[in-house]
Amino acid sequence: MVQTPSKPITLDEFLRQPETKPASEYIDGHIIQKPMPQGQHSRIQQKLMSAINTAVEDDQIALALPELRCTFGGRSTVPDIAVFQWARIPTNEDGSIANTFSAQPDWTIEILSPEQSSTRVASNILHCLDHGCQLGWLIDPGERLVQVYDPNKRLTSLELAEDILPVPSFAEALNLSVSKLFGWLQVR
Repeated sequence: MVQTPSKPITLDEFLRQPETKPASEYIDGHIIQKPMPQGQHSRIQQKLMSAINTAVEDDQIALALPELRCTFGGRSTVPDIAVFQWARIPTNEDGSIANTFSAQPDWTIEILSPEQSSTRVASNILHCLDHGCQLGWLIDPGERLVQVYDPNKRLTSLELAEDILPVPSFAEALNLSVSKLFGWLQVR
């Protein structure tokens, strides 16, 4: 859903506005509200974030966070899962995690909702890669496929059950196949 003001607004003006639910993103002077996550989206997000954090958090390698506003390169987006290497997590003076993340994630993961534009989501992934992100995933539960974007902007589509999903080198402890990812959708 695009909310078009009478004139484009600046990033600073956008950031001063109250947060919306679902989240709104700022892209090229326009406010675009993300769709409300539905069941399959939420389930994959929950299980995937848990799997990533199980592989990388205890050893303070990285941290996966859901629906985190990331503002950098003239945009303010909210990836479904943003993964930051431990040394890049912004902190307050007391060492606690900061509320504001003004940098690209090291790994950005988007889960497509039925009414969401795949090209808009892909554009956000490419924006992350343009600013130093190491890897991007676009997960499409409806098609049961994962599009993987690497820093060279090469796109790979994985949909065979046995396909192993590539991860950034810092997350090599995570071994995940397409069948396991979409198997999380089964509840019985």
